[in-house]
Amino acid sequence: MSYKLLSFQAGRESRAGVLIGDAVYDAARVTGTPSYASVFGILQDWGKAKSVLTQTARRIEDGKSRVKGAPLGKTRLLAPVLYPGNIYCAGANYADHMDEMAKVQNLPPRKDPHETGFKPWFFVKTSRASVVGPGSNVKLPVYSQMVDWEVELAAVIGRPARNVPESKALTYVAGYTIGDDLSARDVMKRPQVPDSSPFKLDWLMQKCFDGSCPMGPWIVPASDVRDPQNLALKLWVNDDLMQDSSTSKMIFNTAEQIAQLSTLVTLWPGDVIMTGTPAGVGMGRGIFLKAGDRLKLWIEGIGELRHTMA
Repeated sequence: MSYKLLSFQAGRESRAGVLIGDAVYDAARVTGTPSYASVFGILQDWGKAKSVLTQTARRIEDGKSRVKGAPLGKTRLLAPVLYPGNIYCAGANYADHMDEMAKVQNLPPRKDPHETGFKPWFFVKTSRASVVGPGSNVKLPVYSQMVDWEVELAAVIGRPARNVPESKALTYVAGYTIGDDLSARDVMKRPQVPDSSPFKLDWLMQKCFDGSCPMGPWIVPASDVRDPQNLALKLWVNDDLMQDSSTSKMIFNTAEQIAQLSTLVTLWPGDVIMTGTPAGVGMGRGIFLKAGDRLKLWIEGIGELRHTMA
C-alpha cells in the first residue's frame, strides 16, 4: 500500500500526516512514535521510518488500525517539510531554458556544460521565509514588477550525504515533491555595479523574497518514483499552459546534482534540492505575474500544487 507524507494544520500547530487513499492520518498517533509529529522528525529517522510508514499503510488498508483519518478535502495542507534545513537550487539545468534566457539577454546559445567540463552549479533559497504550502497567497514583492514562475522537481534528502558517488546518490533521497522557484527578474543585477564586478548579481532579492518557494502538496516516497528522470511536468498561469516538459530534458540529472553537491557540503535529512526548470518561463515571453494570478503546477506521479499571487 502506497502513502504520501505531508504536513497539515491541526488547531494552532502543524502536524505530520500520512495520506492513504483519500484520508489523512496523524503520523505520530497512527505509528505510536511521538517524534513523528513533524515531517522533519520523520526524515531524521528515515532509515527506520520508511518501513514503519509502509507497515502502517498496510495495516490501515487491512482495517487493523483504530486511528481514524480525516478527509483530505477537509484538511488544510501546509508545505510538506516545515522547514527544510537548506534549499539548494540548480541553475540553468534545462537546455531549452538556457536558450530562452540567453535570447532575452542577447547572449549566444550556450553549449552543453558536459561538453565544456562544467559541473552542476547551485544557488540557495531561504527556508522559513521562502517556503509556503498549497493554496497559499504569495504577496508580490514591492520592489519587483517582473516576478516569474518556475516549476521544478524537488528531491528531499533522507540521510546524511557527503562525497557520495553518482551511482548511489538517489539512495539518499527520501522522496520527491513539487516546488515553484518564484523569481524577481528585474532585480537580478545591481544597476549601480559594473558588469565586470563579481558583486553584480543579487540572488537574495531575486530568489528569496517572502513566499518565493511554494512547495507541496506532499512528499511521494522515492520507492514509489521509478525514474525521476522520466516525469512529465507542467505549469499553468490561470488557464494558460506555460511550461510543458519532462525531467528527461535535464542537463544534469538528479543523481549528478546530489553527487556534486555532496562534494561541496554535507547534505542532511530535510534538505531540499530543486532540480531546475524547463523553458516556458515569463522572462522568455515578456509576461510576468500580477496580483490575482492563479498558478497550477503538476508533476507526473507526484500530484498538483496550486497557489495564488496577491
